[in-house]
Amino acid sequence: MTQQSKAYLYGISAVLLWSTVATAFKLSLRHMEPIQLLFYASLSSITILFLVVVIQGHLKTLKSIPRSELIFCAGMGLLNPCLYYWVLFKAYDLLPAQEAQPLNYTWAITLSILAVPLLKQHLRKIDLVAIGVSYFGILVIATHGSPLSLHFSDGFGVSLALVSTLIWSLFWIFNTRSHIEPVVGLFLNFLFALPVIALITGFTTGFQIESTDGLYGAAYVGLFEMGITFVLWLKALRLTESASKIANLIFLSPILSLFLIHFIVGETIHWSSGIGLLLIIAGNALQQTGKRQLA
Repeated sequence: MTQQSKAYLYGISAVLLWSTVATAFKLSLRHMEPIQLLFYASLSSITILFLVVVIQGHLKTLKSIPRSELIFCAGMGLLNPCLYYWVLFKAYDLLPAQEAQPLNYTWAITLSILAVPLLKQHLRKIDLVAIGVSYFGILVIATHGSPLSLHFSDGFGVSLALVSTLIWSLFWIFNTRSHIEPVVGLFLNFLFALPVIALITGFTTGFQIESTDGLYGAAYVGLFEMGITFVLWLKALRLTESASKIANLIFLSPILSLFLIHFIVGETIHWSSGIGLLLIIAGNALQQTGKRQLA
């Protein structure tokens, strides 16, 4: 097996797993509140990420991280997972999965916009076109196919889904300043965030849930959305001869996700969700044309 073949294998595995998480979110939220899902999923994620750190031989790295970097990781943990996933799960709680998932998928467009003031990058003409196409897709989804009416199915839920892209983009932009090995950094983000998430859970909903089915869902979310899939994706990017060959695989994820949302969650997919998603994918594809790497 060639290095590129292995890269495709890791990349496709990550995409297939990511395509299941919107369904897992909705099924889990039937049995628990968003902050509870975040708490129990974080426990699962910390466990799997620690195992990966051990297997990859990074325990020594953990012991030698400077205090300034640890403080940085703690601050990033407040962004992700604490704030990002709390907002995202609340959006999924309020919106149908077929709406929340494509809206969250616009994070790449949000990232390109934020990179202008924060990283001193410039928007090309094709970037502006990509932004327009993607955000028109958002309007199509959020208004159920009547973008000119500006009548949103759930304005607060739509706002939360879009805010989640802002938080996620800020997390990755700020992380460009970190020199910690990515998996180690992610493990520390979750580790430092867990006490905060536990406090919020304890003071709001409490830890008691309606059904153990929710725990199974949370474990799945922690394992695949927050944990092992990130490792698979990094592995694919390290093995590939061209990052764009792997990056393009991500466009399969939201399409596969819609099928799972329909057949497992039971949502009837509205035509506007499909059209809006295609517009968002088209915008992302345009934005990746000649994309500059964050520096």
